[in-house]
Amino acid sequence: MAFPELFIQELKQNNPIDSVMSSYVSLIRRGRSCVCLCPFHSEKSPSCTLYLENNSFYCFGCGAGGDVITFVMKIENLGYVEAIKFLAERAGMAMPEDAKNNESSRLKSRILEINRTAARFFFDTLTRSTDGEKGRRYFAERQLSAATITKYGLGYAPNGWYSLSNYLRSKGFSDEEMISAFLCGRGKNGGVFDLFRDRVMFPIIDLRGNVVAFGGRTIDGDGPKYINSSDTPVFQKGRNLFSLNFAKKSEEKRLILAEGYMDVIAINQAGFENVVATLGTALTQEQARIMSQYADEIIIAYDSDGAGQNATHKAINLLSEVGLRTKIIHMEGAKDPDEYIKKFGALRFKQLLDKSGSAIEFELEKCRAGLDTETDDGKIEYLKRCVNVLADITSPIEREVYAGRLAEANRVNKEMIIQQVNGTIKKRINKSKSKEWTEIRTFQKQMRSNPDSYRKPKEYKAEIGIISYLAANPDEADYISSKIAPEQFATDLNKKIYAVMLEKIKNSEFSDILSLQSEFTADEMGKITEIEVNSKDVNINKTAVDDFINILVSSADNSADIKDMSNDEFLKYFQNLKSKK
Repeated sequence: MAFPELFIQELKQNNPIDSVMSSYVSLIRRGRSCVCLCPFHSEKSPSCTLYLENNSFYCFGCGAGGDVITFVMKIENLGYVEAIKFLAERAGMAMPEDAKNNESSRLKSRILEINRTAARFFFDTLTRSTDGEKGRRYFAERQLSAATITKYGLGYAPNGWYSLSNYLRSKGFSDEEMISAFLCGRGKNGGVFDLFRDRVMFPIIDLRGNVVAFGGRTIDGDGPKYINSSDTPVFQKGRNLFSLNFAKKSEEKRLILAEGYMDVIAINQAGFENVVATLGTALTQEQARIMSQYADEIIIAYDSDGAGQNATHKAINLLSEVGLRTKIIHMEGAKDPDEYIKKFGALRFKQLLDKSGSAIEFELEKCRAGLDTETDDGKIEYLKRCVNVLADITSPIEREVYAGRLAEANRVNKEMIIQQVNGTIKKRINKSKSKEWTEIRTFQKQMRSNPDSYRKPKEYKAEIGIISYLAANPDEADYISSKIAPEQFATDLNKKIYAVMLEKIKNSEFSDILSLQSEFTADEMGKITEIEVNSKDVNINKTAVDDFINILVSSADNSADIKDMSNDEFLKYFQNLKSKK
């Protein structure tokens, strides 16, 4: 979908990239630019740079980059048109009329509308219909107030195969739209049936207030305990958190991570707004990054059973990777937060939160699992496990403190513990000598959008030079295009970039290299931004461009054949490529 260039320019001017990105990450000002931790990969020091002069960003760690439109596409998982609409709404701008007919945008809009209608149907059934009596009894037994039911928009799906589908059809929604929204399925006879039946319903609401999906819990125990919406055009389980729309409003810089819908609602009803949960899946890296945008500390309040403890262990690692401090509550006398609050009250739960232990203490305690530490063999194995935990701690002071506690509790020499920890760390450092090969794999991954770039390095660099020069001197388009056609480019992505640039310049639609956004994916825009970033401090003149053109026109590919290289040869080849960057 093409938009008028003037509209796109105004859209970007009204959405400065630092203003938009500051809603998702913490920015550090450095002169005319800003830096931040990249929201698209895990890191502990900032590698993402915002270039305020041209409203763009680029991550030197993972290669993500582009303009403010690209950023919104990636962070919100939106298509190009949806990202434009998002930014237009943010800036209070009217969308061009011709953009409203985009099919993908229309489908997403319809799914959000059908979800909103279904949520109202479930809520009305629960609160007003005789069909909802079963759901009302369930929520009454769980001690949920009317205010909480209304706040979360809870509902009940009637025990019928066609209750919702008939209602939605009466409201003008098609069978295909119901299926696309994962509210209905299609039977063997071709008919449409309700997927949620005889279940209490939990609408899942995104940060913009849209109902994007549902969770349905059985009451009688028939069938799966929970049915959760599959991924749809407006919803991805791994990128959303239940109740984050409420938790983000909390002034606390910590979040409580619970295991399920009812735990979250019970904790929230008890007065703790800053609580979230995953959506029927284990915590994902993306969800951990999302939480890091709203908190410095996470308190994990998972169930006290074995499954909950295993999930806690996995969550600790993911949260640590994005730089979040993690604490764990230890519940005694209750299996989950919902039961704990019912038995002991909100005040005791607050005390539980305030006394929550660190992730290190949790991991050290887990080291005892399955061991009899009263025996020599059991104690030795326990201490070995603890040494591995302490070796994960980056702060020497923290390692020293925990080593001291461990030594005192087990009546062993503290220096011996520290010596073992340091030895483990040294072994890990030695293993990290394979870092160069990790860089190679990362390099290859980043090059997937332009796979010929490392097989044809000479041609690739010539192409980048031509593109950079053309971006800075669009008035030279006729001269350059007369010398070299897109078909003579050796790498596919650069060929497309060059062709699109020529076409946009010809039609007076080119302002800068980032104005190519509408023709490329978000990942491709990362590579295009890399070209733009790397050419900032390089002065390419017309003579150099002629040399680049000659390389493409006359030079055969004499680069070494990678598949025939030994490991050592490839390592040298890779290092040589890096030195030429």
